[in-house]
Amino acid sequence: MKKDLIEPRTLNGFRDYLPAAMIPREQLIETAKSVYRSYGFSPIDTPALEYKEILAGKGGAESDKQMFQFQQGKRDVAMRFDLTVPFARFAAQNINELGIPFKRYHVGTVWRGERPQKGRYREFVQCDFDTIGTTSNSADIETLFIIHDLMVRIGFSDFTIRINNRMILNGLLETLKLESQSTEILRALDKLPKIGSDAVMVEMREQGNLTQEQAEKIISLTTVQGSTAEILNTLEQQLSGNACGEQGVQYLRELFQSVERAGISNERVILDPSIARGLDYYTGTIYETFLNQLPEIGSVCSGGRYDNLAERFTTQELPGVGASLGLDRLLAAMQELKLLDEISTPAPILFTQMDQKYTSEYLRLARELRLNGLNVEVYPDTKAIKKQFKYANRHGFKIVITAGANEFDNQEWQVKEMLTGTQTAVKEDDLLEFVTQLLS
Repeated sequence: MKKDLIEPRTLNGFRDYLPAAMIPREQLIETAKSVYRSYGFSPIDTPALEYKEILAGKGGAESDKQMFQFQQGKRDVAMRFDLTVPFARFAAQNINELGIPFKRYHVGTVWRGERPQKGRYREFVQCDFDTIGTTSNSADIETLFIIHDLMVRIGFSDFTIRINNRMILNGLLETLKLESQSTEILRALDKLPKIGSDAVMVEMREQGNLTQEQAEKIISLTTVQGSTAEILNTLEQQLSGNACGEQGVQYLRELFQSVERAGISNERVILDPSIARGLDYYTGTIYETFLNQLPEIGSVCSGGRYDNLAERFTTQELPGVGASLGLDRLLAAMQELKLLDEISTPAPILFTQMDQKYTSEYLRLARELRLNGLNVEVYPDTKAIKKQFKYANRHGFKIVITAGANEFDNQEWQVKEMLTGTQTAVKEDDLLEFVTQLLS
């Protein structure tokens, strides 16, 4: 009896990752981990599922709407929508064992039921790093350094990290007596780059119940222009007498002084008072990172300080600061900018098999190269050499090594560079050094 076949398909907003997509993902993740480790951050992991009450209300109403949630038995559970809220629960639960300050990185999958778009899926990986247990501004400054170093290590030079401090925005709202409408105002302000100031003011009036004058004051201060020093001076004047706003300005002064002392280009770190970050839990310095060649794709590494995030889980104060690399969005950008190699193998070297009686020799020498740190694949069959080279081209091998009866008689191997087509006869004793130089 013929079986009914099930159509193989993926859910909308989800995707499979073939080797050509997965290899650069893994490379990017390893780069991120190495940068995090260089600053002393330790790896952790948390469950994909949490009790719904752990996640609900922590990222705002929009995040609650996007959560994947269901009942498991009599329990209300949800899938994590980011890695920061689970980290707050994790820290509150384990802080006595961990001690403070505690620096962690976490690479894991998260889920949001938002509308899929270019570079944005309902299931995606975040690469987070956070410092918890300190309010020191040096932790905020170090977070900026990590974002900068991460972008450089990935291979970017033309990028901008935009910086603001929510204390400035909160101070402004305090002076305007609008603290109770802060959520609606900040969420509207977060849309400024997409919809413009006029539309943002309309949303502030409609959603936050502001007057036109109040909306104009907010837009005026958050869109102030000039050099970093000029913007800070203007903010300081406008917020004079408000302790929260003045403290935010001071923190930003310290940050930009440290950027200059560290030799980081001031073209890469920009003060932008309009940046609000949509999530409700940010309280201090906030960060957004844009690729100058592709700004429309949005921020590829974002974060900020969240001093009150863990208060729902513990009476102990656990202030924190951190950021997250948007892995999938960044990979989509790199693909569009043609920064990814078209390969579907992690091994740059392929051994062909020309004669079955020499199979043990192909396997032996390939293993010797692996023992010296090289990734090597051996083609499994003695098919026509043309088919083996077609396989090499399709998967993006950089070097193909061949040997038949004549080569074995002469104790040498034919080494072909696939990019240039150059082929060289190399003695076995010299093979390791020769291919290592080619790859470097």
